[in-house]
Amino acid sequence: MPKFRPAAKKKLKANTERPLPAGRAMKAALKLPNGRRVAGEIGEIVRQRAHAEAAIADARKSHERLREAIDILPQGIVILDADGRYILWNKKYAEIYNRSSDQFVHGARLQDTIRVGVERGDYPEAIGREEEWIAERVARLFHPGERHEQTLADGRVILIDERLTADGGVIGLRVDITELKQREASFRLLFDSNPVPMIVCAVEDERILSVNDAAVEHYGYTRAEFEKLTIRHLQAFEAESPWAGEKSTDEQAARTWKHVKADGSLIDLAIYSRLLRYGDEPAVMLALMDITERKRAEMRLAFMAHHDGLTGLPNRNLLRQRLDETLAHTRRTGEKVGVLFLGLDNFKAINDTLGHGIGDKLLRGVARRLRSTLREEDSIARLNSDEFAIIQTGISRPEDVVLLARRLLEAIGEPYLLDGHSIVIGASIGIAMAPGDGEDSERLLKNADMALSRAKNDSRGTFSFFESGMDARAQTRRKIEIDLRAAIQGDLLRPYYQPLIDLKTGRITGVEALVRWPHPERGMISPAEFIPVAEDTGLINVLGAQILRRACMEAAQWPDAVRVAVNLSPLQFRVGNLLSIVMDALKQSGLPAKRLELEITETLLLEKSSQVLATLHALRALGVRISMDDFGTGYSSLSYLRSFPFDKIKIDQSFVRDLGANRDAQAIVRSIISLGMGLGVTITAEGVETEDELACLRAEGCDEAQGFLFSRARPNAEIIELLRAQSIVPDVERAQVA
Repeated sequence: MPKFRPAAKKKLKANTERPLPAGRAMKAALKLPNGRRVAGEIGEIVRQRAHAEAAIADARKSHERLREAIDILPQGIVILDADGRYILWNKKYAEIYNRSSDQFVHGARLQDTIRVGVERGDYPEAIGREEEWIAERVARLFHPGERHEQTLADGRVILIDERLTADGGVIGLRVDITELKQREASFRLLFDSNPVPMIVCAVEDERILSVNDAAVEHYGYTRAEFEKLTIRHLQAFEAESPWAGEKSTDEQAARTWKHVKADGSLIDLAIYSRLLRYGDEPAVMLALMDITERKRAEMRLAFMAHHDGLTGLPNRNLLRQRLDETLAHTRRTGEKVGVLFLGLDNFKAINDTLGHGIGDKLLRGVARRLRSTLREEDSIARLNSDEFAIIQTGISRPEDVVLLARRLLEAIGEPYLLDGHSIVIGASIGIAMAPGDGEDSERLLKNADMALSRAKNDSRGTFSFFESGMDARAQTRRKIEIDLRAAIQGDLLRPYYQPLIDLKTGRITGVEALVRWPHPERGMISPAEFIPVAEDTGLINVLGAQILRRACMEAAQWPDAVRVAVNLSPLQFRVGNLLSIVMDALKQSGLPAKRLELEITETLLLEKSSQVLATLHALRALGVRISMDDFGTGYSSLSYLRSFPFDKIKIDQSFVRDLGANRDAQAIVRSIISLGMGLGVTITAEGVETEDELACLRAEGCDEAQGFLFSRARPNAEIIELLRAQSIVPDVERAQVA
């Protein structure tokens, strides 16, 4: 073997320690002994080294690609060798364990980094059992099983899933589930402590997986009993599950179900459902709103919406519905239908006299008698205070309706014993029949109502069939109502004035304001035609206020000695603002209160209302004079004079008519005049039309008179002329007056 000089050895060693470029290495080798063989060996070494370096470069590129691939993953990834040393980890892993990231070094043991983290307090679960906790953690590392959770010092919760690789190493997955755990905690809090009963069921077999305390209390089952049940055990009638057909995890709209409690009682529920996962299986959470009381309340409201609260009878709405159904049926069968409107006679008088309590009991008694008189297939309803309606089916001729009407009148006419009072009340009935009087419910009910009005107007205590002329009259009345509303709104009605004559002096002492309606098409419409309409519709309140205000304004321009009298309707007292209306009229017009007379009828005092009397006293306290109109036509005229100190009594014209030839009338008038003298009340006679009537009144000492003998009602302009002339007394009497 050739011997090398030390220098050569040193040089060769230096060359072997620092690789020469391939070309230089070959030249150096050729200068050595056996150069060709050595050069060949060196060339092989160089080629192998080049392959190795290329392989390393490829490995580095692959490593970098792997790192880039795992760095973009949203989960933390760590790869350990068989000794538990770090080989590779991604950015997310370092972010999750940011407090320990300085320990992540290639080749470092996971066990050592965990120990450092325990010493730093990174793992609250290890406090107090550090070595035991580390041992358990390392055992899990090389004996991976189920996933487990790890809580960090900052409160985050990390899900750990580790698997062994083929070479005995470990690949681990880390997921930050803090937000999920918070949601679960919120859900658990919402679920367990929610006052609303809640149940979680398995979707596949409908097993009850979990219930909250409210469900246990509400249903009466224990938790152990619930675990043996499915949702079907709770359902009363439904054949499908409450979440049938749901595919979305969004909360579903409520469905109404009936459930059975442990004691067997039924409850109504509004069930809201939401699909979710419970553990590893699909489930559904049910929120159960008990709406039993609400359903009962709805049933009560539905009943009240279609029934009368006092008698329990159907109301007008339900009557109309049943009538529509009956008419639809009879159109196919050809049968006739009778609609009977029944109104009690003088019910208001009983109600006012004996009180509303007795009135209500009377109405309930009437309802019971009506029901007992009807067949099961007939229908009955209460329409308003004292009116009822009956639908009679299966009739073939009007006589069948007549028989029923008579039975109803007989049944109602029997005495009622209520709280010690024996009460007798009658009724009137209006009848309409289908199809002759109408083929729809609205027309039949309307026509029966018109027939009832005729029965009440003609002779109470009987029945009346609808006639076609009634509808024409009703249409005319409706037209008057429409036109009257427009006239009042346009302030088109005017007071006309009829003079009142002092029978001693022959001078005009006052006038009575009488409303007149100059219609643009029909001319002057009689008050007898539109005043009842105004009272029935409530228009009398506005109309009365307008006439009062205008009469005061015009009277304020007359001589001071002339008074103006204005009639009041009883309805104006019921509104409650009459006193303020009078005060405003006097204030706006400047008319002294002593020049205003307000005339009321005995009908007003029939109510004997404290409000009425209080209003009358307040008006009189203003200085306004109060007059009783139509005296003698009521039932208790004398008793009314004790109720209130009137300033004037007006003798009704029915006693004045033909006074000269009627001795009975003379006796009545004489008595009234004598009564007025005794009470110090002015007596005025109405409707004086003949000289004989005037002579009799003078002879008896009557104070005032009015009537066509002196003057008809005149507009304000003509009244002013009369007041100027004061020539109102008939020529034949003028000498005596003078």
